[in-house]
Amino acid sequence: MQENLWDDPKKAEKILKELKYWTDLEAKWEMISKRVNDLSELLGMVDEGSNEYQELQKEYQNIEKIFQKAHVELVLDGEYDRNDAILVLSTGTGGVDAQDWTEMLLRMYLRYAEQKGWKTTITEKTAAAEAGIKSATIEIKGVMAYGYLKAEHGVHRLVRLSPFNAKNLRQTSFALVEVLPIIDDDQGVELNEKDLRIDTYRASGAGGQHVNTTDSAVRITHIPTGLVVTCQSERSQLQNKQQAMSVLRSRLTQKLLEEKKERVEELKGGYKEAAWGNQIRSYVFQPYTMVKDHRTNHETSQVDKVMDGDLDSFIEAYLLKKDT
Repeated sequence: MQENLWDDPKKAEKILKELKYWTDLEAKWEMISKRVNDLSELLGMVDEGSNEYQELQKEYQNIEKIFQKAHVELVLDGEYDRNDAILVLSTGTGGVDAQDWTEMLLRMYLRYAEQKGWKTTITEKTAAAEAGIKSATIEIKGVMAYGYLKAEHGVHRLVRLSPFNAKNLRQTSFALVEVLPIIDDDQGVELNEKDLRIDTYRASGAGGQHVNTTDSAVRITHIPTGLVVTCQSERSQLQNKQQAMSVLRSRLTQKLLEEKKERVEELKGGYKEAAWGNQIRSYVFQPYTMVKDHRTNHETSQVDKVMDGDLDSFIEAYLLKKDT
């Protein structure tokens, strides 16, 4: 290991995390290989109809699940797959139901991140007048956060009996999920202060007396491209500025890659209007229950579990299909 590694603590931490990731993955593959060999021998030594044989078969199936997760980790070898992620939710077609749906998705992704042991920060959230939210931005920090979450980019469609309709009619609503890698200073584009317009304003919503009485919120506009990023999650204006700059750098890096037409599918998959015909996944609550991913045809009837953050099977199916 380099003697001057800790001269840059941030870089050192990143290197050590990556080293641990690959070390753990190597150990996992060794465990799988050894146990598969052991099970193969044991299965050949017992009667097929015995209880012992059935127990060994169950363990073999569990090993197959571990193998699939290890395979997913192995295919996450893109340039930004090991980066943290920014997840942006926006309301699409569907009125109040779509706003409510956007907030439901926000909860779903926060629960998924919690199950993964990732750290989340809501850097921006715009409440809707009647119910739900118009948009939200989440910063998600964790092992392979972007690598996994990139599978969620696209339009998500909800079908249910509307609680906002007096006749309780069936309603279809849409929300757009965008996923960006958080780009380090040495990875992405260089930001020129002359190209930025930085505005400060009073933060809205909950956050305590300090947040609501000072101009701590920050809005940064990149003048050449017109990209706008806001952040109001921190009490400090400086911290909000730093987070907004991070999001802006990620958006600009992505924009440049798209313009070169080299990484569109890998990073974002192109712009899709949050409306009919563009959905990547449908969530049906009534008259039956089903969540179906239209890219892989993976589906489940356990809607409640999915909305509580049980997304691994959908994400794994997408990543493994993308790798074939």
